Amino acid sequence: MELDAYFTEVSTTKISELLTSYPLASDYLANIRLDKINHELTLPEALLDVDEDILEEFGLTRDSVVLHLCSFLSAFSKNTELNGEISSITILGGRDKSGKPEQVEITVVPGEIVSIVGPTGSGKSRLLEDIECLAQRDTPTGRQILLNGAAPTDERRFATGGKLVAQLSQNMNFVMDLTVREFLEMHAKSRMTADPAETADRCFVCANTLAGEKFTPETKVTQLSGGQSRALMIADTALMSASPIILIDEIENAGIDRREAIKLLANHEKIILMSTHDPLLALRADKRIVIKNGGIAKILVTTETERQSLDYIQQMDEILQNLRNHLRKGDTITMEMIPKMEDNYLGTL
Repeated sequence: MELDAYFTEVSTTKISELLTSYPLASDYLANIRLDKINHELTLPEALLDVDEDILEEFGLTRDSVVLHLCSFLSAFSKNTELNGEISSITILGGRDKSGKPEQVEITVVPGEIVSIVGPTGSGKSRLLEDIECLAQRDTPTGRQILLNGAAPTDERRFATGGKLVAQLSQNMNFVMDLTVREFLEMHAKSRMTADPAETADRCFVCANTLAGEKFTPETKVTQLSGGQSRALMIADTALMSASPIILIDEIENAGIDRREAIKLLANHEKIILMSTHDPLLALRADKRIVIKNGGIAKILVTTETERQSLDYIQQMDEILQNLRNHLRKGDTITMEMIPKMEDNYLGTL
């Protein structure tokens, strides 16, 4: 929507209705001490009752308040519209560390999961970085990333807001001294959701189902553990982020329910690429990219036999998880805690 259209809407619509359509506008008004104005009037009408000295503190006039709010709403809407609809992402091969060409091309669509596997230091994170910056043969690997089969515009590549790609890294730290509730409601408002409080509550409940150790809405985000932070950001990304492409770097180290986390993201029609050493995650993906010497060595489609083996791998994983829980509680490990595997169980591995 053009700026003129926002000006017409802001000038003719009751403030209460504007706040319903654009929840983030409440923060704008609060920041310039206008949160107490009459919401049953239009903004120009309500500003007539505002002391000009208050506006002068912020270098504003009655007219400029309206114009600034329109620009504010336009900027956020533009960032949202910039993403558009992403029907596919394509990786065109570049070269490995020795300069050998990657003779590969892989296309991923919404709802599809691709795992990236390979030894430590092989170049898995480098591939994620190429995707995050929508590389156009201008990174050390020489790869190119296409959106919907075409090269992205510079506006899309270098947009400061409304990013196409969200990355969940191995380490993440919050620097804002907000509670979990405040953080989620702030993000919900920035996404212009109809009911920020309800959206934040839903996101909080989802995050707590993923976290190994529960936390409260009043917990400061700076007090969250690494696993709790990752759980919060996964829920936030799945339920609120407009980014259609999700990159995940070794989620198995996060101390969360990783299988449920991947299922949650996939159910929201995101394009998911994840670097992992975890066989459970690698084999739950639709495809996996094998990285060697900094290059894409091969692309494998998960076979039915591999999917059938997941039940056995999951049983072993649950045994190990149970032992981890005992160790965390300070228990002494005994042989009774380790179930015996039947001969036919071992024979299938």
